[in-house]
Formats: sequence, C-alpha cells, structure tokens
Amino acid sequence: MIDMIIDNALQEDIGEGDHSTLACVPKEAQGSAQLIVKENGILAGVELAERIFKRFDEKLEIEVLIKDGSEVNSGDIAFIVKGSSRSILSTERLVLNFMQRMSGIATQTNRIVKLIEGTNAKLLDTRKTTPGIRYLEKWAVRIGGGHNHRYALYDMIMLKDNHIDYAGGIKSAIERTHEYLKSTGKKLKIEIEVRNESELDEVLQIGRVDRIMLDNFTPNEIKRVINKIPVNFETEASGGITEETIRSFAETGVNYISVGALTHSVKSLDMSLKASF
Repeated sequence: MIDMIIDNALQEDIGEGDHSTLACVPKEAQGSAQLIVKENGILAGVELAERIFKRFDEKLEIEVLIKDGSEVNSGDIAFIVKGSSRSILSTERLVLNFMQRMSGIATQTNRIVKLIEGTNAKLLDTRKTTPGIRYLEKWAVRIGGGHNHRYALYDMIMLKDNHIDYAGGIKSAIERTHEYLKSTGKKLKIEIEVRNESELDEVLQIGRVDRIMLDNFTPNEIKRVINKIPVNFETEASGGITEETIRSFAETGVNYISVGALTHSVKSLDMSLKASF
C-alpha cells in the first residue's frame, strides 16, 4: 500500500517529466541535500522518505541523523541524502509534503497523549483521514504515541447511529450482524455506538458486542454509567472532545478516547530540503 501511495504521488507530481530539472541540471550531476527542521515538534516520515528516495532511484544514499518519533527543534538536520542531483530535485517536494503532514500529526498526537498521561485511557484516531493517504496518517499517529482505531470499513464492525436506525434498532442491528458474521465465516470485533443511557441499557441487556462507544456523553454522564458496564466490554468515549476536556474524559475510567482532530485538523510541521556542499 505504501508503494502504491508513493507511485501515485510521483505520477501526480512528475507526470511526463520534471522539466525544470531536466532543462538545467546535467544528467551526470551529483549532489547532497539536508532535511532541515524549522519548527519544534515530533519528527515523522523519515522511514517513508527513505522509501520514496529508493523507489525513485535506488542509488540514492540516505544518512539518517534523527529517527521517527524523536523530539526535534528548529534547525535540526534529520537526514542527508546523496546521489543524482536530478533524483533529489524530482523527489524533494513529495518527501517534504509527506514528512510535514506526518510530523504535524505526530506532534499533535504526542501533545494530546501527554494530556492523559497517568490514566488508563488510550488515545485513538478515526477514519477522518485524507483520502488516498490514510495509511500514512495513521502511521504518524502511532509515531506520535497514539493508537489506531480500525483501519477501514473491512477490519472491524462499528454499528453507529445510522446503522442502528437503518437496521431497525439496536437489537436488530446486533442480531443481523451476528447472522452476517456466521454466514460469511468472518471473525471481526463488534463495536456499537450508544447515544444515551437508555440505549446503553439496551446494549447491556443484549450483549454480544466487544466495545461500547459512549457518543457525546459528558464526563459526568460517563462517570454515572461506567460502573454498570461489565469489564468484559471495552469502553470508548467519542464526540466533542477537545484538548481542554480530554483529561476529564480520561479520568472517567474509559478504555479508549477517539479524537478525529488527530488527522483532520492538523498544522503541518515546517521543514525544507536544502542543497548542501
């Protein structure tokens, strides 16, 4: 999947040729460039950058100075790439675009993870990702210290409000889901979303799910209901959670907290790739 993303991005950017580079840089020219970090944060995408360079030109050499997941400061040099000047120029923007985006996600994730340190809650991402590069964004969440929720629609069953409404209610949604899993032979975890205490009570009466998502519950509401949920059910808080309120959610005792903003509202970390001599 990573190689597919790289190939598609290279085709999008280079197309029939990098004419700026082809026009003025000799074919035999050799050079080196440094990846310079221009903001403080968490570095992510170094391993991906290596893969991009090598996929485009296997003769390029990369000297990694700072690894993914490391704290970086403005002025730090993450790596040095050496080889064909043409190859470095043609891959420069793609490497920067991905690394800046991934580092921004890792930085934001790390900052939020620190807000819930000391609790048992784990920070999860969501499917609110950029189409086509979800794998890279979820990779960046892991680098930043967060955890991945399901990757996509095919690796876990999540019965959300619309599923429940279209299925005819909670009982029908759960029963139909088990019939489907039995008929297909699939073994997938089941999560169900509840919108209020009444729906929670209905789920607890039926059972047959692995995780219960408490959607748009306040911390006080979660505290009121959390003890009635048996420990064999995983619990997740979701909806309307901010950096200002996440600590109070974590202290309720839920197992997971999902935050879409880890990937859908991120400021990229500034960096540049500059020729070095």
